[in-house]
Amino acid sequence: MIKTLALTFVALAGITAPALAQGDATAGETIFKRCAGCHAIGEGARNKAGPELNAVVGRPAGSIADFNYSTAMKDAGAAGLVWTPEDLHAFLTAPKVKVPGTKMSFPGLKEPTDVDNLVAYLMTFSPDYVAP
Repeated sequence: MIKTLALTFVALAGITAPALAQGDATAGETIFKRCAGCHAIGEGARNKAGPELNAVVGRPAGSIADFNYSTAMKDAGAAGLVWTPEDLHAFLTAPKVKVPGTKMSFPGLKEPTDVDNLVAYLMTFSPDYVAP
C-alpha cells in the first residue's frame, strides 16, 4: 500500500512539475551568448545596456538600484512582478508582451526548449532562489 502511494505521488509530481525544470543549464549557457551583448552574468558581472543577471531568479523586476530601467519595467516590479522561472519563461518568449513598454529590444526566443535551457542557466546564478 505504501509503495503504491509513493509511486502514485512520484507519477503525479512528474505530471504537475513545470516544464521549466527540464531545462539543460549547459545548453542554456550557449543560448546566453545571444544575450551577452547586453547582459552579463557570473563573477564580476556589471550592467551593460541591460542589467547584470546574477540572482535574477527571485528578484523583483526593475530592482537593481544602479540600472536605468524603463518606466514599464520599474512599474512592473512595483506592481509585484518577481522573476520566477515561469515569469522569465514568458518574458524571454515575448518581452514586449510580458512587460509592454520594456526597453529590451530582443524579440524573444521562439523555441521553448531554448527558453527552458536559458532559464535553467540563469537559475545556476540564483542559488538563493526558493520556489514560492
